[in-house]
Amino acid sequence: MTDAYLARIGKLIRDARQHRGWTQSQLAEALGTSQSAVNRIERGNQNISLDMIARIGEALDSEIVSLGYAGPMHLRVVGGRRLSGSIDVKTSKNACVALLCATLLNAGRTTLRRVARIEEVYRILEVLGSIGVRTRWINDGNDLEIVPPAELDLAAMDTEAARRTRSVIMFLGPLLHRMDHFKIPYAGGCDLGTRTVQPHMTALRHFGLEVTATDGTYHAQVDRSVAPTRAIVLTERGDTVTENALLAAARHEGVTVIRNASSNYMVQDLCFFLEELGVRVEGIGTTTLTVHGVATIDRDVDYAPSEDPVEAMSLLAAAVVTESELTIRRVPVEFLEIELAVLEEMGLDHERSPEYPANNGRTRLLDLTVRPSKLRAPIDKIHPMPFPGLNIDNVPFFAAIAAAAQGQTLIHDWVYDNRAIYLTDLNRLGADVKLLDPHRVLVEGPTRWRSAEMMCPPALRPAVVVLLAMMAAEGTSVLRNVYVINRGYEDLAERLNSIGAQIEIFRDI
Repeated sequence: MTDAYLARIGKLIRDARQHRGWTQSQLAEALGTSQSAVNRIERGNQNISLDMIARIGEALDSEIVSLGYAGPMHLRVVGGRRLSGSIDVKTSKNACVALLCATLLNAGRTTLRRVARIEEVYRILEVLGSIGVRTRWINDGNDLEIVPPAELDLAAMDTEAARRTRSVIMFLGPLLHRMDHFKIPYAGGCDLGTRTVQPHMTALRHFGLEVTATDGTYHAQVDRSVAPTRAIVLTERGDTVTENALLAAARHEGVTVIRNASSNYMVQDLCFFLEELGVRVEGIGTTTLTVHGVATIDRDVDYAPSEDPVEAMSLLAAAVVTESELTIRRVPVEFLEIELAVLEEMGLDHERSPEYPANNGRTRLLDLTVRPSKLRAPIDKIHPMPFPGLNIDNVPFFAAIAAAAQGQTLIHDWVYDNRAIYLTDLNRLGADVKLLDPHRVLVEGPTRWRSAEMMCPPALRPAVVVLLAMMAAEGTSVLRNVYVINRGYEDLAERLNSIGAQIEIFRDI
């Protein structure tokens, strides 16, 4: 490589390391090399192989360079433009990955409609394909057909793809019905601090699953003599924990009661899908689910997951920060009612259409028109709660909205260890965001946004928040290495351009 390329790669590595909050010594330890070698690499003073670049990218969970195709994707944003027109909300990312995991329960053919074509889905499809599940995009790439093999080949699992998604943890529930011994890699995903998998293990132990973790792998063993003898009380009202318990209960012949269950949107979609598979679920939308499981499932099913409330919130925030009038169609309003109530208190001018059903026949949708508004800071702090409270994933968008409002807003993101820290990246774009502790930030508005060039935060929602702020900032901004955004949003830049944004995708290596 030329000296210029070495310098550019070194800068990307340094930025990714610093964004992860690591020292050179910590990166060196992860790579099994010396701190001085990392220092030379970051200054562009050491030749570096593609294998080493790939190892660094894996250690930092950052796409430093992509082997086999062009380098990391960046966005160049010309801000200060008004959005206009209308845009449809895509189907739920979190529902789609749960449904893909749930197809392992079914011996028949599953067709999922309007599946989100995002990196998180691609990683799960790579894992499924590697163990023998046949998947193909149909109907001009809008829908997905999944056909499982008679026997899964877990020994052939694509561990690299599995480690890049936290959703692989939801293989535990279906797989415990198919084999007595198996292993899967540690769950990955966004860098959101410590996220224990213990609640999953506690719930699945009722079905005879025991897991030991060594060398980056979960080793699972199933005792067929063990079955739930009483209600399962989840120690955490988490979405994926509830989904894993549902997946285990679905093929446990008999009745399983799950208490302290999440009733969030992706859990409801999974319940609706299980009903299509012949599994009766009582209490959908509540914190107590009663599952009437069946020993075998062999059905050809066709299901359409509902729209994504977090994407709807993203688009709503885009309209607010750019002071635009925008109609957001197919909004799953029952999962945004608290957010809209808070925004009404802040002074949001908006209009709602009559409600209509989603394609799953169950979720309530409406069209939402947002208009430029004089916002004021809310009296109470912004904090998430399990559904029907303010959605955990919608909290970061309130940082951008609060920056556009008059006054001080306290945001308490108590769920994740360090996601709130990434919201301070808005300061580089002109915001006044003070970090009070790892969970709380104080946002002072209104903001005169300014352009900047910066590295994409390694967490999905804060990354999109930074992109929205760049759209509001006069001038040209650059957001580097946006793989994390592609994990959760399909063609986001192109879709924002269709309503008036000016965002260019480019690569520099």
